[in-house]
Amino acid sequence: MKKIALFAFLLAVSVAAGRAQESRQDISISGTALIEPHIASSTDVYLSTSPAYGALASYRFMLTPSSAIEGNYGITYQNNFRYQWGGTQNNSVLVRTQEISGAYVHTFNFRKFNPFIEAGPGAFVFLPILNSGTKILNTKQQIAIGGLYGGGIAYEISPSFDIRAEYRGFFTKVPNFGQTGSSVGGANFTTNKTWNINNPTIGVAYHF
Repeated sequence: MKKIALFAFLLAVSVAAGRAQESRQDISISGTALIEPHIASSTDVYLSTSPAYGALASYRFMLTPSSAIEGNYGITYQNNFRYQWGGTQNNSVLVRTQEISGAYVHTFNFRKFNPFIEAGPGAFVFLPILNSGTKILNTKQQIAIGGLYGGGIAYEISPSFDIRAEYRGFFTKVPNFGQTGSSVGGANFTTNKTWNINNPTIGVAYHF
């Protein structure tokens, strides 16, 4: 009886290990921060922002044991875009940001530590929050197409779960929210600049 029980236990462990090895997909949830640089432009427009915090959901499908394709959706709560133009004019826009992106991911396997790098296209959706913190109420939603790149490390805590920490960068055009200064006395948020948005993340992934 003991031998039968031992055999059943070893069989269950083997099946579980085999299922873990066959895992080709994972989903992850991460906390994120968006840290955007100060922008000074040739159009005499200056922009500074506060950090934004939010969440990122990702799905990966393994093409090989070391390569995968990834889809991402991220959203932040809000941050403050502070524009200055004409030397004396100032305005703030409270913004909620959404990210939709895809990437190719290459992983380097070192036992439980799995460093990875990734790159791919994506879009940022800058959504003005029309409340008392936004001084110009005719600001418009803006979609900026750009590119994602990054690198990080995953630490395996079980065959099904790992912890991931990553630096992500996203380069895209600086938004102007439709404020071009084309009308008399109108605001001018146009910088004609591209910026690199810093986006560190940390979260948990589930493999299945």
